[in-house]
Amino acid sequence: MRRVREAILSADPRITECVKWSSPTFLFNGNIVSINPMAKKFVSLMFHTGGKIPASLPQLTGSGETCKYMRFDTEADLDARRGELVGVISAWCAWKA
Repeated sequence: MRRVREAILSADPRITECVKWSSPTFLFNGNIVSINPMAKKFVSLMFHTGGKIPASLPQLTGSGETCKYMRFDTEADLDARRGELVGVISAWCAWKA
C-alpha cells in the first residue's frame, strides 16, 4: 500500500492526500482515488470519477459509467504496471488542470 501511495504522489506534485471515508484519498481539483483499507491481500483503488476522464484508460475496470477500479495483487504486479497507474493519475491531472 505504501508503494502504491508513493506511485500516486510521484505522478504530479500538485496531488495532495487526506483521509476520507476512513480511506487514504488523493486529490487534485477533486477526489482522484481512494485506497480501500479493508483489502488485506491486495491493494484496491477506487477512482471516484475514473469513467469521466477524457482518455482511453483500459487498465481501469468496472461496469459503471463513473466509478472505476484498479487492483494490484503483488509488489511485482505494481512494478510491472506502475506506469499504468501513473498514466491514469496524469490523465486526471491534465483533465482537471
